[in-house]
Amino acid sequence: MIKRNLTAYGFMCAALICFTFFAWYPIVHQFLLSFQQTNFVTEAEWVGLDNFRTVIEDPAFGTAWLNTLAFTGLALLCGYVVPFVVALVLNELRHCRAYLRFVVYLPVMLPPIVGVLLFRWFYDPGPGLFNQILDLFGIPGLAWLDSTSTALISLVIVSTWMNLGSATLIYLAALQNIPSDLYEAAELDGAGLFRRIRFVTIPQTRLILLLMLMLQIVATMQVFLEPFLLTGGGPENATVTVAYLMYQYAFVYGGNFGAGGALGMMLMFVLLAFAAVQLRLTREEKM
Repeated sequence: MIKRNLTAYGFMCAALICFTFFAWYPIVHQFLLSFQQTNFVTEAEWVGLDNFRTVIEDPAFGTAWLNTLAFTGLALLCGYVVPFVVALVLNELRHCRAYLRFVVYLPVMLPPIVGVLLFRWFYDPGPGLFNQILDLFGIPGLAWLDSTSTALISLVIVSTWMNLGSATLIYLAALQNIPSDLYEAAELDGAGLFRRIRFVTIPQTRLILLLMLMLQIVATMQVFLEPFLLTGGGPENATVTVAYLMYQYAFVYGGNFGAGGALGMMLMFVLLAFAAVQLRLTREEKM
């Protein structure tokens, strides 16, 4: 018995070491960093809550949170609903299903930076693909990334495209686990496609939908790569997000890692609140 337990603990060691050094240690270090003034060159100085005051008094603080929440809301409309609809379509197909799964999942296989830079060309106001398509229909081209009215939604489109495949396959796996008897019974009762989706598909996949909702919120509220590579937070701070503001504090504003850590702790506590709500909803669904 002891030997078997030691073997099990031995297999767990690798995972525990990875979690310790790459997950738990950074969280603890960032928590301590948020109460310090340091640029990792001079000796760290404990400053209490001064970093939190500095961050809150920054005019970009409110803008960053509003942009992050707006991005999350738009991403939920696109990146949460669209994959579910695509999964429904793929689940109904009888031909070319495997090929279409590959096509849908292909963006996930690309490195994120490659996908973002690809869309940088798509959005180019001159020879960009999107403006060329608009020109074919006689529609004036748009300044996708240079206008405050289109910059944020342009980033949402990029994020949705890059993450579409993984979410679609998760939904598709959940749909294929629904007993076919339920659909047959609904068809015998005269239920059409939309009524089957409403009264069979959605109730049977509710737990997966709640889980994916939480994962979507957590991922989109940490958006950084898209504004960093495509807009640099512009135009006029229209795409400055909380994660991007953290980067600016740490690597642009004179290496103020303490203020960046304080902002990171605020974001973490907000995400923990969302996670607590999701766990409560999931527990109620199971009961």
